[in-house]
Amino acid sequence: MEDSYVLELTEPKFKDFHLVYCGYAQCEACHSYGPATRPNYIIHYILEGKGVYQVGERKYQLSAGQGFLIEPDTLTFYQADPEEPWSYLWVGVGGDEAGKYIRDIGLNGNQLIFQYEDGERLKRIVLDMLRHTKVTMANLYYLQGRLYDFFSALTEDEVIDSCVDISKESIYIQKAVTFIRNNYSRGLNVADIAVHMNVNRSYLYTLFKNNLGMSPKDFLTKFQISQAREQLNLTDLSIEEVAEACGYRSCLVFSKAFKKENGMTPTEYRKRRRLETKHRPSAGPEEWKGIGRKVRFTIEEENEVTDKWENM
Repeated sequence: MEDSYVLELTEPKFKDFHLVYCGYAQCEACHSYGPATRPNYIIHYILEGKGVYQVGERKYQLSAGQGFLIEPDTLTFYQADPEEPWSYLWVGVGGDEAGKYIRDIGLNGNQLIFQYEDGERLKRIVLDMLRHTKVTMANLYYLQGRLYDFFSALTEDEVIDSCVDISKESIYIQKAVTFIRNNYSRGLNVADIAVHMNVNRSYLYTLFKNNLGMSPKDFLTKFQISQAREQLNLTDLSIEEVAEACGYRSCLVFSKAFKKENGMTPTEYRKRRRLETKHRPSAGPEEWKGIGRKVRFTIEEENEVTDKWENM
């Protein structure tokens, strides 16, 4: 569970480089996302607490003052610490030149994490973005300007520092993950992965446990269910169609696996997320604290975000 506040622009005005979404989340212990892929670049910056970020075999233990990059269509996993769960802000960007802007701040596929000392500055920028949600041309230009402010902050004084991987690249793991990502909808099983890798199942199990902390079967299930959540959030496909699109031939098996991962059925999950998306809070700052639900605002709605972080 996470308590989060999101601004999403559904129709960006600027094509080369633009804000897709931004937000803030305060996570509960062990709250995780993934394994999953995202369609845009996303920069997360940790304000408090700590957690782990994993891309393939690369695994990073991160804490307040550090951040990480998610690249488009790259399988990632991140999780809040069980003792000191993190709170973080994020900015997602898109556009034809988005990759160039990301490289300008020193981030790329080989350099996915960074250190930045003035977290208050980044927080003020994102909070300001979250307050500008009315449908006006002025706000679109203002948000674009604040996006440049965010990137400007990260380019000052060579703030991007390299951090050391705690594990080396694994050709086998990369190959297995790529195979799963490209074929999960075909109803894969562990034997299929082993055959593709030309290794026995015992060795495949050892590879996954040592490098990803879970069995191949668990990894495959988590990835399929993460894709199912995206389908339930973004489409009107029936539960049966979502199950089939995610590699499940039995809707009953899919529903059981989904409930095990998320604590609710696919139908319950879809209903809850859509209610949260439509929710328009009218309470003041004190009433917002601990509300425990995700609230999404779009540029097409004339909502104004109330301040939650003022006294952080």
